[in-house]
Amino acid sequence: MTTLNPTTAGDGTVDTAGLREAFGRFPSGVTAVCALGATGEPVGIAASAFVGVSLEPPLVGLCVQNTSTTWPLLRDRPRLGLSVLGDAQDRTCRQLASKTGDRFAGLDWHTTDEGALLLHGATAWLDCSVERTVPAGDHELVLFRVQRQCTHPHLGPLVFHASTFHTLSGLERAS
Repeated sequence: MTTLNPTTAGDGTVDTAGLREAFGRFPSGVTAVCALGATGEPVGIAASAFVGVSLEPPLVGLCVQNTSTTWPLLRDRPRLGLSVLGDAQDRTCRQLASKTGDRFAGLDWHTTDEGALLLHGATAWLDCSVERTVPAGDHELVLFRVQRQCTHPHLGPLVFHASTFHTLSGLERAS
């Protein structure tokens, strides 16, 4: 018989290691959220907590840690580029998630007229504006309104599962 472990101990502490392991059992894609900053420099983060929310209106959601020092530089930008990372972009993801160094060194990207930054090699691009933010524990749930989109069906997605990057095997690609 399988035993369910309590998430919260009697003293109110959360078993963060166990909960993180449980969350990690769900594979997810990886998305880069990027824009030109207030002084024209590229700014971006990587996030795996991304979900399509609504077709009408066109909304997607993303969770950002409250401790992020980069999100405050992005949240008020008029447009943000959400790049659904492609299966060859694990290095790109690690670079965008790093705490030090130039996150955009060696990366190929372009911007829209409104300042959304989109990474080349992504399997999909979404040009978005922030619709609403909702406090959610140690994260902030951000709803984005999709203004424009483009898919690259010949590229497979980068998948994050159990703290490791993977690709989808057997994925038939459009030519």
